[in-house]
Amino acid sequence: MTTAETYHIPVLLQESIDGLDIKPDGVYVDVTFGGGGHSREILRRLGKKGHLYSFDQDEDAEQNIVDDERFTFVRSNFRYLKNWMRYYDVDHIDGLLADLGVSSHHFDDETRGFSFRFDAPLDMRMNKRAGMTAAEILKTYDEEQLSDIFYLYGELKNARKIASAIVKVRYEQPIETTGDLIKVTEKLFQREREKKEMAKMFQALRIEVNHEMTALKEMLNGAKDVLGEGGRLSVITYHSLEDRIVKNFMKAGNAEGKVKQDFFGRTEAPFRAISNKVIVPSDEEQQQNPRSRSAKLRIAERVEIEEK
Repeated sequence: MTTAETYHIPVLLQESIDGLDIKPDGVYVDVTFGGGGHSREILRRLGKKGHLYSFDQDEDAEQNIVDDERFTFVRSNFRYLKNWMRYYDVDHIDGLLADLGVSSHHFDDETRGFSFRFDAPLDMRMNKRAGMTAAEILKTYDEEQLSDIFYLYGELKNARKIASAIVKVRYEQPIETTGDLIKVTEKLFQREREKKEMAKMFQALRIEVNHEMTALKEMLNGAKDVLGEGGRLSVITYHSLEDRIVKNFMKAGNAEGKVKQDFFGRTEAPFRAISNKVIVPSDEEQQQNPRSRSAKLRIAERVEIEEK
C-alpha cells in the first residue's frame, strides 16, 4: 500500500465533498491535507480549469502530495489561510474543507508522543520545526496554567489534582516521555475510566501544544473573508470544544455564537446552514474506521449581508 493509503482513512469522504457542491471550474481549499484522501476526491470532481490548494504543517504529509497541475500544496498552519490566498492572488474561493483533529497516522507514530499506547518523547507538535513540546509545557507551566489546560481542553474534573501531581514531581523526576506522564498521573484515574481519562489528558496537552482552538478560530475568520457568495464550508469535528466553535461560527459568524442584528432586527449572519442536523458517519463506516465514531460534519453556505 502507498503511504497515502496507510496514512489516514478519510472520514465522511462522500458526505463532506458532496457538501462542497463542487463547481468544475471552481477554486477550493482543503486545509487539512494529511493523507490526501479528501483532496483527491475534490480533484476528481474538478474540471481542467478548477484548482485546489491544500494545507498541512506536518512534513510527513508532503510524502502524499498529488502530482496534478490543478493542485498546490501549502506547507503551513491553516490559521494563515487568508495570507496564503492573498499570496497566490486568489480573491475568493468556492469552498473549503476542514477535517479537524489528529489523523490515525499521528496516533500510530511511535515517535511523536500523541498516544499513550507507546512510550515516546512527549513532543505532540504537528509542526516539528517550531513551538514548545508537550514536555516543555509540563516543565515550565505553573500549576494553575496546567490545571486550566486539563479542565478546559480535556474537560477533566480532577484537573487540579493532575496538575498538582505533575508540579510536585517534575523537578526531582523529569517528565519527558509518555511513560513518565502516565507513571505520575495513573493513580488519579478510576480504573474503569482510565483509558478515556488518559486520552482526554493527552488531548488537552496536544491542543495546547498546537494552539488548536486559536488556529481554528483564525482559520474560520479567514474563511469568512475569502469564501465567495454561495461558497461552501464543510467541517468535520471530533470533540465538543471544536464542534462548539464551528457550530457557533456557522450560526453567527463568530466563535461565541453571538448573533448580531441590524437596526431593523434582521440577523447579520455570514453563513446559512445547509442542514440543521449534524451529519454523522454510518454504522458501517464507524465499524470500518474507529476514528470516525466521534466525527460530526457541519456544512454552511456563505451569504451576502444586505447593504444598509
